[in-house]
Amino acid sequence: MSDQLAFDWPTGVALGPDDFFVSEANAQAYAMLDTPETWPERKLALIGPTGSGKSHLARVFQSQNDAVLVEAATIGADFRTDAKTVIIEDIEGLPTLAEEAVFHLHNNLRNARGTLLLTSHVPPSRWSIALPDLASRMQATTVVQITNPDDALLSALIMKLFSDRQINPQPHLVQYLTTRIERSYAAAAEIVARLDTAALAQGRKINKALAAELLDKM
Repeated sequence: MSDQLAFDWPTGVALGPDDFFVSEANAQAYAMLDTPETWPERKLALIGPTGSGKSHLARVFQSQNDAVLVEAATIGADFRTDAKTVIIEDIEGLPTLAEEAVFHLHNNLRNARGTLLLTSHVPPSRWSIALPDLASRMQATTVVQITNPDDALLSALIMKLFSDRQINPQPHLVQYLTTRIERSYAAAAEIVARLDTAALAQGRKINKALAAELLDKM
């Protein structure tokens, strides 16, 4: 970490499964998930681009609140749970046959003063829900958004992506990439994957020269 600090890398970077690097791009979402008692009707929609950390935050929330977490696409017509805190990931992928079950889940949680967290990469107005009663309840959900990354978060994300591949990049490489790629989670994932693939294919080190070549091609 001493080398990182010397190059002004962000401290507290999310490298562990229960860690989360907070910046201006996600600070509001992080704070909201820490205070579910303040959510109107105790339900919240966490919206953000692919790769923005929604699932990471949802799992931190799950561990802290003894919640049941389920992927929307796996919910069936007979879905039931007695849990008082429920997380539905990627709610935009909810099957039509499961809408009635989620409608009852929503009402049961509201009546029991339970908590419902929904994640999606698009806002509730763009969720394709056919059941009118469920659609109206979902569209009334309070929304908190994770925005595109600022420099601090983009640097942290690049570091995390390299770490996931057991790669320890030089600080100046991370700084170089941060100032030259599109400011998005997808762009960070793409350049790290391309660098890893190219380095293995060409038998080269992952460094600024290789990054410059790939960025020129991109």
